[in-house]
Amino acid sequence: MGNIKVMSENLANKIAAGEVVEKCASVVKELVENSIDAEATIIKIELQNGGLKLIKVTDNGKGMDEKDALLAFQRHATSKLIHEDDLFFINTLGFRGEALPSIASVSELEMYTCNKDVGTHILIKGGKLVTNEPSDARIGTSISVSNLFYNTPARLKYLKSEQSELGNTVAFIEKLSFAHPEISFELINNDKTVVKTSGSNNLLKTIHEIYGLNVSSKMMELSVKNDDYEVEGYICKPEILKSNKNHITTIVNGRVVKNFELNKAINEAYFRYKPDIKYPVAVIKIETDPTLIDVNIHPTKQDIKMSKMDELCNMLISSIKDILQKELLIPNALKAEAVMEPIENTLIKNDAVNKVLEASLPKNLNEDIQIELNLNINEKETPYKEITKEDNTVITNPEFKKLKLEVIGQALGTYIVAQTEDGLYLIDQHAAEERVNYEKVTKEFENQDIKTQETLIPITIELSTSDFIKIKRHLNILEDMGFKIEEFGLNTYTIKEHPSWLKEGHEVEIINNIFDSIIEVGDKFDRIKFNNYVIATIACKMSVRANTRLSMEAMERIIEDLMKCENPYNCAHGRPSIIKFSNYDLEKMFKRVMN
Repeated sequence: MGNIKVMSENLANKIAAGEVVEKCASVVKELVENSIDAEATIIKIELQNGGLKLIKVTDNGKGMDEKDALLAFQRHATSKLIHEDDLFFINTLGFRGEALPSIASVSELEMYTCNKDVGTHILIKGGKLVTNEPSDARIGTSISVSNLFYNTPARLKYLKSEQSELGNTVAFIEKLSFAHPEISFELINNDKTVVKTSGSNNLLKTIHEIYGLNVSSKMMELSVKNDDYEVEGYICKPEILKSNKNHITTIVNGRVVKNFELNKAINEAYFRYKPDIKYPVAVIKIETDPTLIDVNIHPTKQDIKMSKMDELCNMLISSIKDILQKELLIPNALKAEAVMEPIENTLIKNDAVNKVLEASLPKNLNEDIQIELNLNINEKETPYKEITKEDNTVITNPEFKKLKLEVIGQALGTYIVAQTEDGLYLIDQHAAEERVNYEKVTKEFENQDIKTQETLIPITIELSTSDFIKIKRHLNILEDMGFKIEEFGLNTYTIKEHPSWLKEGHEVEIINNIFDSIIEVGDKFDRIKFNNYVIATIACKMSVRANTRLSMEAMERIIEDLMKCENPYNCAHGRPSIIKFSNYDLEKMFKRVMN
């Protein structure tokens, strides 16, 4: 007799539940998405103990008759796909027909549903039908799930604490409310409302309802499209930053997705406006032809594949950068939420790169010493072109350049104090001059070819076999940086030419560290960012330090140069360079106004 047998439907459902239902939030996700597909406009989620005891989802959607209600609990039964070709034109959140039978197989599930005059009441325990009877008529569906994983103890023990399970559910409902601002969501835990949206179909209002006024008032609208994608949403000013990526919400065709490339593109657009350890707040909605995306690659359907991803990411980066360059981004001193730690090199997290910088820079570099990089920078001469009305130069940060900052003094030997008709400004003198120097050095790098010099005696670098192979795969990186490198015997390279900015006497040490960096990051090595690390550190060393008394002329020169920068709001490492006390803030602090 054969050993292979067809497993029972209930066993198959339990196995499927391991993929579809991981935690309480997974149950909420599947039930709420079914409600959305049923065209509900009001969805209410009620939890007991964060969902560990009870999950109940009630909607005013289309509902089901008795036949469909029973059929919905059969594996792969769905109303969303009929023909095989429909898989390429998915416009619904669900389509697999796995969620309801999977959930019912590992819990006690009770459903009331109605689409006409008579409702249906169904009770299922551990995948077995217990009750099927008529019920009161209320258009819509209500599903209660209790004792989750009661019959699969191995899964039950991996459920987390009430607060952790509740936090996962809240995070999902918040993001789903952004995807569907036309739907009113209410999440209740232990009879206390945790999340509630109005269903106004106004995304900015929904952001306000979820994140509050401090964030919604700092949102900037994003709208851009090409032949394949239409992107709309809101991005937050960089004065409000978060310690993780959880506040970057990407939505594709109404589906909340977790896509590494999209998140990276959005974060990349804020490059130089924030430290690397901080992340922006953004809600991005992308609409495209269903044939350009594939949502059928993971049971949770949150990870998707998209065609022409590079074009989409480039469009996102350029459009976000354009918005940031046009808006006035000076944070209000009394309302800034982001805590910007006093960091010097948060951008440089690679140890190998750190060693390169330490060996590359002169030990006593300050504002009076020319840097040894063949850049020929004269600090008294600005490389920026003076902008006039007749000039065709694209003016970046026009709102900032309209400010007429009048320097009135210095505070604590560190902050330049300036004023306008609108209020008082504090400028971090080190951060401001670091930004000025950073852009000067960057332009010098961009405006000249890489200068190299030959070695009197070729430098030989011996590696292990595995490291030798890794370097061989990325020789183009070294050649682009200005190295002339050749293979020389077993697992050895010889360098006959190198960039002129390598510090004399430290060439071997620096080259070894560059090799280590390339070996560590491989294909992810980014020459532009590597150069940025070097330039940022140089700019920092060139700039006036804190606790340094400056003359009025010196402070005015810093402000004048800062006004000409492409990004005057942050130092090279992302810390803010300027903050504002508005007239209203000052009057409120001194009780001149009482509201």
